[in-house]
Amino acid sequence: MTEPVIHPTAIVAKGAQLSAGVRVGPFCTIGENVVLGEDVELVSHASVAGRTRIGKGSRIFPFASVGHPPQDLKYHGEESSLEIGERCTIRESVTINPGTEGGGMVTRIGNDCLLMACAHVAHDCQVGNNVVLANYVGVAGHSIIGDHVGIGGLSGLRQFTRIGAHAFIGAQSMIDSDVIPYGIAVGNRARLAGLNVVGLKRRGFDREAIQTLRAAYRMVFFGEGTLRERAEAATQAFKDAPMVQNMLEFIAATRDLPLCLPGSKQEDV
Repeated sequence: MTEPVIHPTAIVAKGAQLSAGVRVGPFCTIGENVVLGEDVELVSHASVAGRTRIGKGSRIFPFASVGHPPQDLKYHGEESSLEIGERCTIRESVTINPGTEGGGMVTRIGNDCLLMACAHVAHDCQVGNNVVLANYVGVAGHSIIGDHVGIGGLSGLRQFTRIGAHAFIGAQSMIDSDVIPYGIAVGNRARLAGLNVVGLKRRGFDREAIQTLRAAYRMVFFGEGTLRERAEAATQAFKDAPMVQNMLEFIAATRDLPLCLPGSKQEDV
């Protein structure tokens, strides 16, 4: 087992847990309640604080601020936490905050995520696996991002937003409504612009399954009746299509925010 390597200019508080293979570069600071998994690297000038746990093989680049108190006026020092998965890459000047009492006490980021320079993940967010946040993406508190989501640079998510798995958000978008799994949303305020077919093909989804999803998408968003009626009809019509059912379950669970819809369309649920 390789002992942690700590640069002499780094400050590691008593109580911090550093696993085998950890590398801590120049001028980094690590708080007393931090746990770094095997082979985690802090390149230089990174600051990790709070009750933060970082998974095996993750890398944190200069001037990232990870685990410091949330930017939430309702936070009063409660012992909340931040969990970051394995093999994540946290680039320069990224900020990630722990949870709060009002949001479940924990912020989570899954495995194999890439947070590009200057991205921000706020308190109580739940981020899935294989998520990419491009430069200057801002994710406000309590947001939920599914697996394999890509969010283009300079985009922002308002509080309590849900982004379904395999969705894609175009650059410079403002998201103030829930985006369905497999969908594409773009604009200020963003509207649904179809399905993320390119992303689904790249990830090896079956062509027939994608065609079925397309048919269900047209039925749900462009058919007759209310959205709720069309979704209920699609549930029966595509009951043997797992991707369609994932999309419909997401729609049925919409509560805090409206659903992102195509074009300028507004309708009753």
